[in-house]
Amino acid sequence: MTPDMAFECLLVSRDPQLLCTLNHALDNLSIYTKICLSPTKALYALGEGSTDLFVIDWDDDLADSQLLREIQAHDVIRRQTVVAVSQHDRRIPGAHFLLQKPLTAMSGTEFMKRVYIRMLRDHRRHARYAVMASVIATDSQNRLVPITITNIGDGGLGMTTREKVAVGEILCFRLLLPLARRPIYIEARILWTREYGACGGEFLRIPPVDLDILHEWLKAKCQVKKPVVNV
Repeated sequence: MTPDMAFECLLVSRDPQLLCTLNHALDNLSIYTKICLSPTKALYALGEGSTDLFVIDWDDDLADSQLLREIQAHDVIRRQTVVAVSQHDRRIPGAHFLLQKPLTAMSGTEFMKRVYIRMLRDHRRHARYAVMASVIATDSQNRLVPITITNIGDGGLGMTTREKVAVGEILCFRLLLPLARRPIYIEARILWTREYGACGGEFLRIPPVDLDILHEWLKAKCQVKKPVVNV
């Protein structure tokens, strides 16, 4: 999500009344909504990588379950919130929130306000911002590893490299953030890797002065479009 943009939601349902009620509530919160009539069609939207919120009209069938499994698989890279709308008052594995039917305009709006607050908190904690900076890192064996920092957030960063790196490897490097006053020193541990060279890491150590620079930079980036109604 880029500065001054709204969260993006995929609303999965065939129910005209539910679509109208929740679409209005989401619009009031400045959440951009895309409607999908079936879980099967919603699977194609996962590859776009821009959805922050899934609201699924839960029918407890195989298509719904498959959609939740795919969302969970993508959640390793991008933090997403899932709301299941169901007639039954029971926990649905993979859903963060359960909205019980029947719902009214008031109950739908109040419920989505609570979801929005959770999303805003998670966004500030997990958001990643594009960097695209090439650096030379040093691993635990003092080997020089050319990497490209693709994104960075409050707790970690994404990278690409042509070198082979293992999960658990520690990389040290200096990174100049766009428009920052000087480079910052980072020690990061690799948490996951992909065959095509992408990997992600968590911060192990950043000197206090450098951490201040990072936090100032992230604060300037972390701007979410304000909702129409007060939350």
